[in-house]
Amino acid sequence: MNDVIDYAEPVTAPGLTFMDTPGYDPVSATGMVAGGANLLAFTTGRGSLFGSRPVPCLKISTTSGLYERMRGDIDFDAGPAMSHTDQLTYGTALFEALVDMASGAESKSEALGFGTEEIVPWRMGAVL
Repeated sequence: MNDVIDYAEPVTAPGLTFMDTPGYDPVSATGMVAGGANLLAFTTGRGSLFGSRPVPCLKISTTSGLYERMRGDIDFDAGPAMSHTDQLTYGTALFEALVDMASGAESKSEALGFGTEEIVPWRMGAVL
């Protein structure tokens, strides 16, 4: 870890940076996009229908069962990556999928039209 930044702050240093965001998917992603992210790798264990229009979002399932149930909306099945060898194989495939998406490949959420309403800024402080 190289840096920890506040919500929606730009990443200014190379390396792994953590951003202080809430757990609500659209609010968290909005902060990352506002901070300069140009590609999101979004993991889901329950099958969130999150999509992102401002930047491409590669949706990753944590289990193969989830991937099978939501094949039309999830881009990558990470469920089989249980052994060290499988983690290397699937990690390489995930990296290649991210490069493809960064190079213009459309995500399944984009193809479905998801994400136009997913820009949700974090309301700091008390909210009534």
